[in-house]
Amino acid sequence: MGGAEARVIPLHGPGREKPEALAAERDLREQEAARAGAPVVAFPGADQPAPAPEVLPDAVRSALTFIRDRLTGDYTVDEFGFDAELTDALFLPPLRALYKKWFRVDTHGVENLPSDGGALLVSNHSGTIPLDSLMTAVAVHDETGGRHLRGLGADLVFQVPLVGSFARKSGQTLACHADAERLLRKGELVGVWPEGFKGIGKPFASRYKLQRFGRGGFVSAALRAGVPIIPVSIIGAEEIYPKLGDIKVLARMLGLPYFPVTPFFPALGLLGAVPLPTKWSIEFGEPIATDSFGPDAVDDPMLVFQLTDQVRESIQQTLYRRLSQRKSVFRG
Repeated sequence: MGGAEARVIPLHGPGREKPEALAAERDLREQEAARAGAPVVAFPGADQPAPAPEVLPDAVRSALTFIRDRLTGDYTVDEFGFDAELTDALFLPPLRALYKKWFRVDTHGVENLPSDGGALLVSNHSGTIPLDSLMTAVAVHDETGGRHLRGLGADLVFQVPLVGSFARKSGQTLACHADAERLLRKGELVGVWPEGFKGIGKPFASRYKLQRFGRGGFVSAALRAGVPIIPVSIIGAEEIYPKLGDIKVLARMLGLPYFPVTPFFPALGLLGAVPLPTKWSIEFGEPIATDSFGPDAVDDPMLVFQLTDQVRESIQQTLYRRLSQRKSVFRG
């Protein structure tokens, strides 16, 4: 024992493992092998994709955007008072419902409307109340992909409370040469109704007979701006309020050009103010070019007269042609 070294003998070395440990290790290996070969069972719904976030309808999103812009003042009004966003959001939708559901307007010759650049649209005027100008604005907007018709209105339009504000904000302006030329030079589509109150206020017996087109001021504006003139012919507006008479005393008291008497107004009160659901058609005629004339053409009264007469005759002949093809006032 004196010089011998002590040797440590492990209690659990090879061949000395306890039976209980060997059994536990064997069971563990068997469990791992079983798990490795077992099929994986997913929790119910675990393989379903996560639901996409709910998207608001376009109409709701547009309304929310409009309200936000109104509250923050983030919208544009041009030098004439035109508010394009307000027009598209509030003014056009109810007019479009009238256009599509009540008057069921058909359009023809929309390929004559330019997709860009200025043009002067000249139309017949009728109906006792100028709904024809509003329906033309809807047609132009929807058929050109969103271009607005900038109408030229009479002084009275802008003197009537609420109506004047509505007209300004929806793109209308005073019927004067200066405003017309500025809009045309900016590349806008400008609408003019040369018959004025004589057109919309004519008796039912004179329906579809064009009144005088004035002195051709609209032609002068087109010549100065060098833009085409597009004749517009509207069928259906003459019959919405058949004007049988005029109470001149009331018209003078109210400061109106006429106070109409129709089969239903004023006898039925406000109910008589509902327009008849006639079937409409709007035809945009072949453009009449003006850019080929020289810079002094506007000072040639004979040329202005000839162009004015050409536009008027084009509209009148189109009205006669459309009337000859119409089978019913209410069905077209």
